[in-house]
Amino acid sequence: MTRIALAVEYDGSRFHGWQTQADGVRTVQWHLEQALSRVADHPVTLICAGRTDTGVHATGQVCHFDSNANRDMKAWVMGGNRFLPDDVAIRWAVPVSDDFHARFSAFRRCYRYVIYNAGAPPALFRRQVTWNHRPLDVQRMADAARALLGTHDFTSYRCVHCQAKSPIKTLHRLDIQQRGRMIILEVEANAFLMHMVRNIAGVLMAIGAGHQPVEWAAEVLAARDRREGGVTAPPYGLYLVDIGYPDEFELPKEPLGPLWLE
Repeated sequence: MTRIALAVEYDGSRFHGWQTQADGVRTVQWHLEQALSRVADHPVTLICAGRTDTGVHATGQVCHFDSNANRDMKAWVMGGNRFLPDDVAIRWAVPVSDDFHARFSAFRRCYRYVIYNAGAPPALFRRQVTWNHRPLDVQRMADAARALLGTHDFTSYRCVHCQAKSPIKTLHRLDIQQRGRMIILEVEANAFLMHMVRNIAGVLMAIGAGHQPVEWAAEVLAARDRREGGVTAPPYGLYLVDIGYPDEFELPKEPLGPLWLE
């Protein structure tokens, strides 16, 4: 058996998240497993670095599977893409050692949240960005974000249905930049809770719009109560862009994406 790692990109707007579900709704995992099973000529089961929710996109999702099929890496990429719908694409495939695990070998994850800040909604990319019509003060958002860096109990920033055993996570980086009408939040942590990035984005947008003081982000964090955290931001602007693994696995490095931002 050979263990193979894949990087996958997908537009999540027409998917009910990554994970295959019993009710047969459209998911990324199901389509990928079907496509790769046709290439392998045997059933393929994928394990991913991080499950994404309904409407969330990815440019750097990583997963792995085991196969005894004699295929070169180009066949997994080209063959897999041949059988995939046009809103999913395999970016690369590489053989890895048996001790590689897409989820448990990862030591960091990075998301980007893209906000289109303008008075009118966009006609293009309307499911790839989150539109906010209120003028947002990027400096206020950046000032508020500093309180979230480090290791904290992020109960106030996770979904009430989150099943993670611990709400304690380490936020390594939270950068905010503006490119024209686009505001990009780039968030890196050892791991994330359910809706964590979207809840952070919701708090920072409220602060950027002047509806809450800069100190509110820290107050929400200290409350350890999701009811204090305000509105969860929409999923459309959220992208899983990078997964960090030890150098020993020698996985390819690519631009974070989405590609139209680079």
